[in-house]
Amino acid sequence: MRIRKALFPVAGLGTRFLPATKASPKEMLPVVDKPLIQYAVQEALSAGAEELIFITGRSKNAIMDHFDKAYELEAELEARGKSDMLKVVQEILPPHATCIFIRQAEALGLGHAVACGRAAIGNEDFAVILADDLIKGESATCMEQMRRVYEEFGASVIAVQEVAPEEIHRYGVVEIKPISEGLGEVTGIVEKPSAEEAPSNWAVVGRYILTPHVLDILEATDPGAGGEIQLTDAIAEALKQQTVLAMRFDGKRYDCGSKLGYLQANVELALSHPEFGAQFANYLRDLPLPEPEPESSAESA
Repeated sequence: MRIRKALFPVAGLGTRFLPATKASPKEMLPVVDKPLIQYAVQEALSAGAEELIFITGRSKNAIMDHFDKAYELEAELEARGKSDMLKVVQEILPPHATCIFIRQAEALGLGHAVACGRAAIGNEDFAVILADDLIKGESATCMEQMRRVYEEFGASVIAVQEVAPEEIHRYGVVEIKPISEGLGEVTGIVEKPSAEEAPSNWAVVGRYILTPHVLDILEATDPGAGGEIQLTDAIAEALKQQTVLAMRFDGKRYDCGSKLGYLQANVELALSHPEFGAQFANYLRDLPLPEPEPESSAESA
């Protein structure tokens, strides 16, 4: 009942952040002092993952370099007596964790990216974490909370959050049979429905614990919404043969795939930073707010 393997789809182009992502992966964008992908990896490790499977694409070598040992840098820091910085670099990846990098030759959707990890996943249950969704848990990380549900019920688990009706069309949405507060059995799932067609306002976010049966389904799944192979379509098919649970996590999600969400994550995580959070709060408090733009004559009319 352990989840040893975690898969990270990181082959996307990150076009929303151009030109910053022209030559650098969007997953390497820093939130305060760590790149997005490091937050995702640390969350996987917190839930017991040991094998980290990265589904990469062209121009993603910086991710591989980040989790590799940097002999020259470590030697330089040690020679200069910068033991604190040396510890930070050495703790990016603990000794017991291993990384596997698999190239996704063509971006055909999240489902296709997950299917690319078949050889590394084998016949084990596994986690999928999208680095774009940075989730700050309250008492535990989102993946730790999901692992507890997985261990208790022995079933696949997907993380969900309640979203406003005007945002429903951006997500996969689940239909559920309630089990307890914040937990339900998934009875249906649909990708990017309209608010009128959505079975609930419980939207799927970038955290999954799945069985290898989903990989079998993905191999036979045709492109769906957006002309891509959708993971939600495979989960919908899996519901015919196995139980899938939807868990509303305890914490806050930042949509770092959008510029606003990314900025919000930087501000809020900076405010909670133990080193300079108080100073940053004082800075923001004294910062003059911009004047609101005047209404146009048409708007005022």
